[in-house]
Amino acid sequence: MGLDLGRCDRGRRRHRLSASSRERTVRTTSVQRDELDALRVVALVPAYNEDDEALRQCLQSMLTQTRPLDAIAVTDDGSTTGNYAQVRAWFLQECAARGVTGHWERTANGGKRHAQITGVRHELGADVFLTVDSDTILDPDAVRHGLQPFADERVQSVAGIVLTANYGANLLTRMQELWFTTLQMVNRGALSSKGSVMVNCGGLAFYRSGVILDNLDTYLGETLFGRPMHASDDSLLTLWALQRGRAVQQSTSFAFTLMPTKFSHHRRQQLRWMRGSTVRSAWRFRHLPLRSFAYWYHLAKWAQYGAVTVTVGVLAATGMLSHPVVLVWGGLVMVGLQLLLNLPYLTLRRSDQSVGQRLAVYATAPLVGLWQITVMRVLRWYAMGTFRKVASVWGTRGTVEVAALAA
Repeated sequence: MGLDLGRCDRGRRRHRLSASSRERTVRTTSVQRDELDALRVVALVPAYNEDDEALRQCLQSMLTQTRPLDAIAVTDDGSTTGNYAQVRAWFLQECAARGVTGHWERTANGGKRHAQITGVRHELGADVFLTVDSDTILDPDAVRHGLQPFADERVQSVAGIVLTANYGANLLTRMQELWFTTLQMVNRGALSSKGSVMVNCGGLAFYRSGVILDNLDTYLGETLFGRPMHASDDSLLTLWALQRGRAVQQSTSFAFTLMPTKFSHHRRQQLRWMRGSTVRSAWRFRHLPLRSFAYWYHLAKWAQYGAVTVTVGVLAATGMLSHPVVLVWGGLVMVGLQLLLNLPYLTLRRSDQSVGQRLAVYATAPLVGLWQITVMRVLRWYAMGTFRKVASVWGTRGTVEVAALAA
């Protein structure tokens, strides 16, 4: 079944995508569309040491939605690289001209959750909150498509698909484009079919307001060994959504985000995510119902990880891992599996990407596999051993690290 994933307007850049997938895309009737149009949808945009142009492009993409947002709440969480004065003035003027309620507040640095809830408190009457990262560019149809699953009253959260805007910057960004896109299309798509998505991308995620409003104190007050917890916010919100009902992905709602172009930034980002994942895993085992698909899928993933780790350890301890036959066959199997698992990427069509460029991204599949079983595995072990460091505020960005692409 072919699914049209729409377009993404990025200044003069225009992205179009299509994909083949077994994931069910939600369609709505005219009556349901009227009900969805009546919802008050509010975007929450926390900003900290963001590139001015990246933030402006993010806000521009929200102001040009085919289903207009009712309000956009920007919180500058005490940025140290500037105060976005020009962006703020432009944003408030554009909101007034378009009939969108605009909020802009600068606060002392308190972390992403604090910044999000600052926006929430401006819009306590919202029906749906949309979380967006400050370097994310929404497709013009992202909101319209992202709201469609809420026609089902059981659905509590909707994940969009987030793609890499700067995929062509270098080898690292091409690897991330392939890795994260396939992860969303395959893994999260499968979980979505069961209503059991376990973590949304913060760059494009929709929540019924009750998911956040009913958990305000816990969201702001979560601690880890007595220290405030400032990471793993997306997985916490998704966990609460799962406790209330279904968490799904809408494969026709998508956005573009800037990914790290340097290993140092990539390493810090991954360690932050992995530490948060380690902490949140315990929460899932404790709070997800035993009867839920998400619980058993989560358990199976950890069992698989443990089995692979033990197998590699045994092979290394016995010296078999360095045997030429094992290395050759192991390498061939890994390459074959990676090429097979990442095949769905070839079904994507981006107008900013030629066939050759798409194949160049896909060609990194063997490197992605090698990266995962070496660098990422070591980082995972380190993250598990140092998970207490997850409590740091805005742990990946001390300065502007990735600038916006030219319009």
